[in-house]
Amino acid sequence: MTQSSNPTRKVPTRRISFEESLEDLPKHFAADGDPILSHIAASLSAVFPDGEDFFVRSVRYYRDQIDDPALKQQVNGFIGQEAMHGREHRVFNDRLAELGYPTKRIERFTKWGLELRTKYAPKIANLAATAALEHFTATLAELLLTSEETRNTFGHDEVRNLFVWHALEESEHKAVAFDVYRAVGGSERLRIWTMRAIMIGFIVGMSAQTAISVLFDRDAWRRGRIFKSLRNIRKAPFLRIEVWRQLQEYNQVGFHPDDRDTYPLVEEWRTTLFGEQGTLNDKLATAVAS
Repeated sequence: MTQSSNPTRKVPTRRISFEESLEDLPKHFAADGDPILSHIAASLSAVFPDGEDFFVRSVRYYRDQIDDPALKQQVNGFIGQEAMHGREHRVFNDRLAELGYPTKRIERFTKWGLELRTKYAPKIANLAATAALEHFTATLAELLLTSEETRNTFGHDEVRNLFVWHALEESEHKAVAFDVYRAVGGSERLRIWTMRAIMIGFIVGMSAQTAISVLFDRDAWRRGRIFKSLRNIRKAPFLRIEVWRQLQEYNQVGFHPDDRDTYPLVEEWRTTLFGEQGTLNDKLATAVAS
């Protein structure tokens, strides 16, 4: 019996670089120079590099216990993709730090906390956390890939490209950590309770982190910009009830990431970004490894 929910799933590692295209990044890069949206994107990016490292550690620990060659190959692709996400978001975070964002402090705090968790928490609990957080990223990725309004909130073309590329690959490997968790005997009880805890911690943590970041941004408070931004943020696509409901689907017994069929969406964006006329082909450093 196969351990992969989809043995034909492809999880390619793309060697890509956004560094040069981010050199002219303005401080408030989001649509219409919105400061809060800019800080939300920066806060998300700040936790990605060490978060991705945590995901890799959690899944890699169980790689040798996987017998199914299809799932093992998908795990290798997962590790390659997450490593590239971490690298490119670290580059983005470096540029944001130059503009005055506290991204490097957030990186250090995230690294410290996740290394402690890796050291002291049970390995299966870390894998459960990875599977839960992968549902967060897959939900946001689906929103980004299906909604032009959401993509436009990123404003700057290259920031949008960075997050769209990331969203595509999160959609490609959205079930890998989950399938590993299931293959090594992870329980439904632990899976669901882990998500319930993470849902609260992630939302509260990101909200606090963003609020502190905005608070110390003097430019955001000039000429009442922050109040206009606060009015706009209430209409942000990622705050809609549909997104919350999709996140909560994870808490259902018997849930699987592939319950939502995003394969046509993945195929569409693979062609758009990396097909013969792909818009991001110029950023690929080497051939794609599948």
